[in-house]
Amino acid sequence: MSLDVAALCDDHAGMISQPYQLYVERTDPAKNMARFYAMQISVSLFGETCLTRRWGRIGTSGQTKVHHFQREEEAVSLFLDLTRQKRTRGYRPRAANHRAMR
Repeated sequence: MSLDVAALCDDHAGMISQPYQLYVERTDPAKNMARFYAMQISVSLFGETCLTRRWGRIGTSGQTKVHHFQREEEAVSLFLDLTRQKRTRGYRPRAANHRAMR
């Protein structure tokens, strides 16, 4: 295997085909609810595709969970399933929340 720069640039095996990131919030002042949920797909140092999830109360660091996959398609499938679940539960992008509060 060659270590010259041209060979490294042509290797796309360790790259994600497109960026997958999500940040949504769910707020309800009547219930003192202010939650966030964030996800991102990335590649680990070992070449595994990872889906990193963070959630918790807005203003805190929250909790984190990392899922490891052999194939990017598996990570994307979970990403989309979780996105649908959060949308069904009332999570919305931050900009939508600010507009609704005005």
